[in-house]
Amino acid sequence: MSLEERKMRLIEALIDEGILKSEHVIEAMKKVPREEFVLEAYRESAYLDEPLPIGYGQTISAPHMVALMTELLQPKRGDKVLEIGTGSGYQAAVLAEIVKPEGHVWSVERIAELAEFAKNNLRKTGYDKYVTVIVGDGSKGYEEQAPYDKIIVTAAAPTIPEPLLTQLKPGGRLLIPVGDLYMQILKIVDKDFEGRIKVRDNVPCVFVPLIGEYGFRSERFP
Repeated sequence: MSLEERKMRLIEALIDEGILKSEHVIEAMKKVPREEFVLEAYRESAYLDEPLPIGYGQTISAPHMVALMTELLQPKRGDKVLEIGTGSGYQAAVLAEIVKPEGHVWSVERIAELAEFAKNNLRKTGYDKYVTVIVGDGSKGYEEQAPYDKIIVTAAAPTIPEPLLTQLKPGGRLLIPVGDLYMQILKIVDKDFEGRIKVRDNVPCVFVPLIGEYGFRSERFP
């Protein structure tokens, strides 16, 4: 079975499971080639619904988690999006496919080598026009382009970082896994037009830790 056939089978399964619902998210998952965002050794495994190692102790999220988070974030064409935790660039590419051509994704990655890996992946797939990768402490957000319509964090934090709440536009939405190093709850954070914050719990999840001033101090100790 070709990679394209495996991709379509996976997407159909995610639709059947009720994870993929929105036409624009389904189309983005169809268009973005996940095999271009994994290490060469894992290319044939690109459409297994599981996380895959990308080096430096990090992973590319399982397709169902990318689909779920994208659906919950509710991105739309023209949105300014901040992503914390670029990884290989796959989630950023899916978001870019939805928000382009007027919108843009700014993505912060703390590991310089991974940021380069992501930049190369985004360049070869053409998404570099719509995604800017920054090396830095993602727990601080990226104030230079704030405020953002949507913020997505693909690493686990002990609490919701205050800078991210500040950088979220009124009427905007933030998605973030919050918990300890072993288990988290995916939280949906909405800011209303008066600036009030509402937080809702979604699903249990397990992400690599968000390391930084407003995250964990290291991968082992809070």
